[in-house]
Amino acid sequence: MANVKVAWDPTVVDAFDALSIEVRVSEADNACTACTRPEQKNPSSTQKKRSSSPSSASSSPKSKYPAKTHARKVAKELNTSNGLVLLPGEPSRTYEHSDMSPPFRQRRYFYYLTGVDQPDCYVTYDLVADHLTLWVPFIEARQILWYGRTPSPEDYLANSDLDSVRYTRDLTPFLHAYFNQHSPSTVFLLDKAQVPPSLETTFAQRYEFDIDTAALQPAMDEARVVKTDHEIALIRRANDISSAAHRAVQRRLSSFTNEREVQALFEAECALRGAKRQAYAVIAGSGPNAATLHYDDNDQPLKGRQFLVLDAGCEVSCYASDVTRTLPIRGTFTAEARAIYRLVASMQTACIEAVKPGILYYALHVQASSIAQAGLFKLGILRGNPAAAWAAGTVAGFFPHGLGHHVGLETHDVTGNTRLLLSSAEAATIRASAGARITKRDMFSAEAFRRIPYAVASAGLVAITAFVAADIDRPTPTSPSRAATTTAPPPPYRGRQTLKPGMVVTIEPGVYFCREYLEGYFRKSEKHRDFIDWDRLEDYYHVGGVRIEDDILVTKEGYENLTTAPKGSEMVAVINGEDGDRVV
Repeated sequence: MANVKVAWDPTVVDAFDALSIEVRVSEADNACTACTRPEQKNPSSTQKKRSSSPSSASSSPKSKYPAKTHARKVAKELNTSNGLVLLPGEPSRTYEHSDMSPPFRQRRYFYYLTGVDQPDCYVTYDLVADHLTLWVPFIEARQILWYGRTPSPEDYLANSDLDSVRYTRDLTPFLHAYFNQHSPSTVFLLDKAQVPPSLETTFAQRYEFDIDTAALQPAMDEARVVKTDHEIALIRRANDISSAAHRAVQRRLSSFTNEREVQALFEAECALRGAKRQAYAVIAGSGPNAATLHYDDNDQPLKGRQFLVLDAGCEVSCYASDVTRTLPIRGTFTAEARAIYRLVASMQTACIEAVKPGILYYALHVQASSIAQAGLFKLGILRGNPAAAWAAGTVAGFFPHGLGHHVGLETHDVTGNTRLLLSSAEAATIRASAGARITKRDMFSAEAFRRIPYAVASAGLVAITAFVAADIDRPTPTSPSRAATTTAPPPPYRGRQTLKPGMVVTIEPGVYFCREYLEGYFRKSEKHRDFIDWDRLEDYYHVGGVRIEDDILVTKEGYENLTTAPKGSEMVAVINGEDGDRVV
C-alpha cells in the first residue's frame, strides 16, 4: 500500500458519545484511493479482459457468480440490441425516526445482474456493447473505522462475472458520455419509482432517449425462471444447510417445551453452517397453530399437543430454500394424526414422482387435491356425492393453498410470462402490482379485493374454496365481486406453466383443520356444509395441520429432490433417538 498523507481534525460524533477525527480528503486524493485498483487506462474503473465466448456458470457456488450470463438472458428476453439497462441496488436505510438500521436485504433484480450484496450500488448493462458495469460507493477511511471494510473493485471482479467496476461518483459523467454516443436510445428501468429525477430533467433536456419502465421486469422474470448451474448450486447448498438444521431440531424435539426453542435452534444451526439469514420468517406452529399457514408468533407451549409444523429455510448468497416438516412432538401419533400424515405424504409422493419436463404444474395441483378429497372421504370427514363435492370445491377447506411455487432469489420466486397456477392473461402478481404494499391484514378487506387483480384474489386465502376443484373447460369468471371470488372456478389452462429443466419448484401439499375457518365459512355455506361430517370432524381438530414440503429441481430426465431433511419413518426414528445419533 502506498504512503498517503492524511490531514485531520478532531470532531465530536453522536455515536457512543465519541471523539472521532474528520479526515480531509481532496479530489486529487480521491482519484488514487481504493488502493487495490490496478493501473489501467481508466483511473476510475477496474476493467477485465473481454472474452470472445459467452460466460458459463460453474456448478460450484465457489465459482464466479454468472452476472454476465444473466444479463445476456435478460437482453434476449428484451429482444433489442439498443439501449441501457439501469438498476439501483438497495440503499442504506434507517428505521423511521431512528438512527438504527434494519437488516440489509439486497434488491433481488439488482442481485440477479451483479451477485453483489452491498448497499448503495448501481448496475448498468450496455446492450449495444454487451458491457456490464457495477457501480459502487467510494468508502472513506473513517467509514471503515465505524462500519468495517467492504469488497474492493478487484474483489467484485474476482467473485462475479462483471466487465468493470466503477465508483458511483462517475455514474453521471458516464451517462453523459453514453447519451453523446447513443442518441436516440432507450433506458430500461424496473419501475417508475427507480427512475432518477435527473434522467427526466437534466438529461432529458440535452439528449434524445426514451425511458422504458414496462419491459424490463417481465424480461427479467422470464430470465430468472430457469436457473443457471451456479444458481442451482446455491439453492442446493441452502437446502443442505436447512435440512441439517431440520434434523437437529428433530433430535432435540423431545427436550423442548415451547415453540420458541424450535425457532432458536433452527436459526442457530443454520448460522453455525454459514447461513446467517433465513429466507423467510420461521414458522414453528404446534397444535392448533399448525393450522395457520403463515403462523409466526412461535411462543406457545408444546405440552399436550400432537404436531408441530416447522416451515423454515435459510438462504445462501441471497438464494432461498423452503422446507417444511410436520413433527409428532412426542414421537408418537394418535390414530387421526397418523391418518392425516399418511394422507399428506401420499399427496406429496405422487406429485413429486410425476415431475418431469413438459408436465403442467397445475395438473399436479389437481392430482394432489384429488388425493386429498379421496382420503377425506375415506376417513369420513367428507360425505355425500364425491363428484358434487369436487364441483363445489369443498376439499379446499382442508387443502386451501396451491401445491407450490418457484424457488430462487425469492422464496416465492418469479414465474415469468406464464403462471404455475394462474392464467397469465388475467394474473398480475402482487409483486408487480399496486397491491405490492398491501399488508397481510389488509389483503382480506373489501378494499383489497377491489384493488388486487381478480385473478390474484381468486387464488388468495379467502377465495380458495373452489380454486382446486373446477372443471378445466369452464370459462374464466369475470365478476370482480367478493361473492364471486369465493365461489368461482380458477382460470382455464391457457397460460399455465409447464415444467422445464432448470426450474426449481416446491411440492408442499397440506391438510389443515382450522376451526375458525371451517366453522366460520364452510358450516355457514349452503354450498359446502352438507359435504362435511361435523361430528366426525371434531375428532381431527387436535391434529391442527400437516404440511410436507421439498424443493424439487426439474431435470432433463425427470427431477432431483434437493431437500434431504428426514420425513416419514426416518423422521420419527430421529425424533425417538433410533437413528444412532441422539442428542440429549
